[in-house]
Amino acid sequence: MPFSIGPYRFENRLVLAPMAGVTDRPFRQLCRSLGAGMTVSEMISSRPDLRQSRKTQLRLDHQGEPGPVIVQIAGGIPEMMAHAAAYNVDHGAQIIDINMGCPAKKVCRVDAGSSLLKDTSLVRAILESVVRAVPVPVTLKIRTGWCRRTRNALEVARIAEDCGIQALTVHGRTREDKFSGEAEYATIRRVKQSVGIPVIANGDINSAKKAKMVLDFTATDAIMVGRVAQQQPWIFHQMEHYLNTGQIANEPTDQQKKTWLLDHLKNLYLFYGEFQGVQIARKHINWQLGQSGAYRHVKTALMQATTADNQLGMVNIYFEQWFSGRIARAS
Repeated sequence: MPFSIGPYRFENRLVLAPMAGVTDRPFRQLCRSLGAGMTVSEMISSRPDLRQSRKTQLRLDHQGEPGPVIVQIAGGIPEMMAHAAAYNVDHGAQIIDINMGCPAKKVCRVDAGSSLLKDTSLVRAILESVVRAVPVPVTLKIRTGWCRRTRNALEVARIAEDCGIQALTVHGRTREDKFSGEAEYATIRRVKQSVGIPVIANGDINSAKKAKMVLDFTATDAIMVGRVAQQQPWIFHQMEHYLNTGQIANEPTDQQKKTWLLDHLKNLYLFYGEFQGVQIARKHINWQLGQSGAYRHVKTALMQATTADNQLGMVNIYFEQWFSGRIARAS
């Protein structure tokens, strides 16, 4: 069953989480092609002095991306966040997402991300400023609180709805938890019960069965998938198939995985240029092939490839040896 944010109706209830250094335009395009109904950009700083940097310019590039274009912004100064929202709308954003969930020290040190949850008056000021500044839907991502002693997700959710936020994503951990422990689905469920806007559940959703369990238990409108998509971008198709049919989808063939990976690498080269594209491609190769014990036989040489042709050639060689059985499949 699809869900909507403002005027935008999504094809399914599966969302790719915004992840810094991961969900660039090529990766978002890959995941959309493999079943993600909604994707969100990497976090973009609200600081105007960073807008002309190469990193930010690339994050502002949505060319050829299926809409709606959703841009996540981060910062802790209401006026600056409002200006950043308007700037991104002027550059193609159709939905603005506000980051109040990032647990990274470098983000929290500058009073942004999940550190904002310590001050609900500042939360309100930022949300009001951003909603007033742009004519597009504004959404919010939070955690369940700053620390275990002060979980305040329900309070923040009500503030968000009152300020005109049109959808809320809740990562089921506090900032203190970072990514350890189990996600608090009961808290997400209470948040959903307390507001009338769409709620998206996030945290530890790493399989098709888990996707259905979380949707059923929390009664949320959608789920957000993060780290597992780095290793298995096809997880979205598997989740959608299970949600629609109750049947586990077949694992993609090795040939399919090869085609998807090679196409993604080529897209990275086009997007970043060959030199940076080859460097960035390494982590995607590691994520997608690293689950195989056989990958250790070629990893060192593959990570040393410095040109696109060499990198593509070595990935091809790996799969050829894998298909032929010349690389043992045992871990």
